[in-house]
Formats: sequence, C-alpha cells, structure tokens
Amino acid sequence: MDRLYSPWRSQYIETFKAGAEKKDECVFCSALGSNDDAERLVVHRGENVFVIMNLYPYNSGHLMVIPNRHTGEFQSLSEVELTECMQLLKLSQQALTEMSHPHGFNIGMNLGRAAGAGIEGHLHWHLVPRWNGDTNFMPVLADVKLVSEDLQKQRTYLHEYFLKNLRPKE
Repeated sequence: MDRLYSPWRSQYIETFKAGAEKKDECVFCSALGSNDDAERLVVHRGENVFVIMNLYPYNSGHLMVIPNRHTGEFQSLSEVELTECMQLLKLSQQALTEMSHPHGFNIGMNLGRAAGAGIEGHLHWHLVPRWNGDTNFMPVLADVKLVSEDLQKQRTYLHEYFLKNLRPKE
C-alpha cells in the first residue's frame, strides 16, 4: 500500500480542536499586516479588500477575497467594500481561468461556524477552481487532498495578472 505524507493537513485540522484557536489572533489580519506578501500568499492588496491564496487549498488555485476590515457580519459591509469585493471576485475568476483553465468554479462564503466557516470572525469569499473528475477516493477514504501545483508559482502568476489588469486604462 502506498502512503502519502501530508503534515500540513494535520496542522490545519489541529486548529479546530477545542482550545487550539487563539481568540485574539486573526490569520487574515495577520497576513494583511505583514510586509511579506509572497510568504503570506497575498496576491493583491486593494483599497478596502485583499486577495490571498488559501494555504490549505481545497484545489489548486483556491483563492479568498477578504475585506481589510475585521468583521464577521456580512450586513456590516459598506457599499464601497461590497463593490470592491465583487470586482476582485470577478478579476480573481478571470485570473484563475487564464492560469489553469478550470471547467467550473465554486464561489461562496460560509457565514458562521454552523455553516462551515473555519474563520468566522473575518468574512471571506472562497473561489475554488473545479475540473471534471477532480474528485476521487483520497479525501473520502484517506482524508488526504492532493494539490498538484506549487503555491508560490501560482501566487507569482496571479500577482502579476492583477498588476497587469488593474493598471489605470489610458
């Protein structure tokens, strides 16, 4: 029997155990406050919203669009924040389409722990590229997800895509 070693997955799962989460620490705010976008996988920083790669992706290219302001209340977002979120969701989908040519996307937000939010205190949208046949027995039987692309390589491509496509039009 073949064995796959995936220690990062165990670290992620551990964060959901009782008491493992630090109540005063937000991983998104920490990434936003960092000066090392490449290390934190930040793809783009907007005026009110940023785009980051998921460190524990469901699929290759899994992005998140996140308001800069720490809030878990969807209703609290201003029209300006909502507009920028939607613009960056659209651009993120375009970038992922150009980069990896998926057959479809899951795009959405989980509001609250009961809805599946892993980080419920800071709103974030997920963009997950999907391909026909991208599901297999590994997640069901072995609790292992295979991600075939290098995160830093993808981050560089996506960052450059955002720079190129967000330049002011002349």
